[in-house]
Amino acid sequence: MIQKRILVAQRLRRPPATGWSWLDRRFLREHGDYLSREATLLYLFLAAVADRHGLSFYSDHALSSRLHLSQQVLERARQELLDRDLIAHQLPLVQVLSLPAPGVSRRAEPGQGLSQLSELFGQMAAAADARRNAP
Repeated sequence: MIQKRILVAQRLRRPPATGWSWLDRRFLREHGDYLSREATLLYLFLAAVADRHGLSFYSDHALSSRLHLSQQVLERARQELLDRDLIAHQLPLVQVLSLPAPGVSRRAEPGQGLSQLSELFGQMAAAADARRNAP
């Protein structure tokens, strides 16, 4: 096992005096292998510029320019992050979210949870009726 030691004591990492740019190491372990290079770049940028609540408001033009990505590639990268439940996006804001629990898939969009629950109860009721009516 590698013995860890501080290499540069004067440069120990501390929470920033302004802003908030910590990155949960689970991001790379649990999501890094599944994201494109562009999605990873976008996530790291958003994490670096976010405030303590994970919020930032860079425009698509600014993001494309700073990250050297076309608008289409930026949109695909953002969609990857949305699909993996890593960010929330509602113009003009983007929020870097806390990482989902391992094995948890994308949460339902607002308003969809009740309809999904209703479908589940409907399926359960149909299965119960089928059992009661079986010979």
